[in-house]
Amino acid sequence: MANILVVDDEMGIRELLSEILGDEGHVVQLAENAQQARQARHEARPDLVLLDIWMPDTDGVTLLKEWQRDGLLTMPVIMMSGHATIDTAVEATRIGALNFLEKPIALQKLLKAVQQGLTRSAETPRPAIPALRVITGDNLGTATAAPSLSGAGAPSYETRQFTAAQPVAAAPANQFASLSFDLPLREARDAFERIYFEYHLHREGGSMTRVAEKTGLERTHLYRKLKQLGVESMKYAKRGE
Repeated sequence: MANILVVDDEMGIRELLSEILGDEGHVVQLAENAQQARQARHEARPDLVLLDIWMPDTDGVTLLKEWQRDGLLTMPVIMMSGHATIDTAVEATRIGALNFLEKPIALQKLLKAVQQGLTRSAETPRPAIPALRVITGDNLGTATAAPSLSGAGAPSYETRQFTAAQPVAAAPANQFASLSFDLPLREARDAFERIYFEYHLHREGGSMTRVAEKTGLERTHLYRKLKQLGVESMKYAKRGE
């Protein structure tokens, strides 16, 4: 989850981007002009900014120059416009913009640009999500969590007890996976969501229709989520759609 600032004088654009990014689990702040953007930049310290070029008071390129001049360009900025020329896009990139999106913005281009920006904004590398240990069959009563990455030396381990009050999954050997609770929130959430979707994909034989119904997600959102998590739905397809 990241804190993203959307700066655009068009209400429809702001609301659309807010809905899409909020759907992806991000916290979204909105500004309709440069003054509001300055205030939001000062108060919220966003992880990434989506900045429109053409605004009535101060245009986006001028605001970008201002942030660069004052040492405030510490976060990735993605410029947006439906009317900008190539020269404008090149100038914004030269000043320090990470990317440029042309309106109307295609969904996949938006998500890819945001992901690239958030990856670039990470000041220190986050620990990789540990491999999940699958507990099957006779070992279902007790699960040993994956190694946590806290501390400077060797990884520590935690043991957690699980009670199988009902079948864990409609999968061979009742597969059950555990994860470390010592991970940062984003990594822990991604690891949990990966387990969650793999569980339902296995249970439903790879049927995206049934998984969408079970998880309460629209198919388009489900496909995006699986791609984001690196879950390959096809390997679970045993019964088809």
